[in-house]
Amino acid sequence: MTLPESGNSTVHYATGHTDRLITDFTEPIFAAAFQCYFAELGIEVPDWGRLFRQMNDEGSNTALLRTAADGRDIGFIQFQPIEFTSWFFRETCGFIREFWVAEDVRGGGHGAALLGLAEAHFARQGIHTSILTTDTAPDFYRKRGYIQAPGCEARNGDAVFVKRLD
Repeated sequence: MTLPESGNSTVHYATGHTDRLITDFTEPIFAAAFQCYFAELGIEVPDWGRLFRQMNDEGSNTALLRTAADGRDIGFIQFQPIEFTSWFFRETCGFIREFWVAEDVRGGGHGAALLGLAEAHFARQGIHTSILTTDTAPDFYRKRGYIQAPGCEARNGDAVFVKRLD
């Protein structure tokens, strides 16, 4: 599997699912999946349009949306490069911003595939570290080589996980 390389491009698989690269988060196909994700988390958003426009305005966000042959949302992963700097060091990491797989298809390998595609995208861009936060699926990430970063804390209090991609 390979990630589509240009914005809003699509790859169709013999298994019937489709991966679509999203760079415009106001697209209804992405918005619907994202709203399902937030509903599952119990998060209410008073102005969805504003949230999606903010994602666009950040400029570095990308998402990969996976759909089934019948058009149902399987899941998505949203990611971006993020630069950590100090007065002496600089590293650009791949940040897994949001990640969701529909409950009825969890355990079917879609999450692992989406994560792998995002990691491969980072590696092709010369990014050697992937970083994410989670409060729902730490074992999923550990099985895929992520380790909890001691001493590193997300502002929302969630655990931070990192993985070297080389």
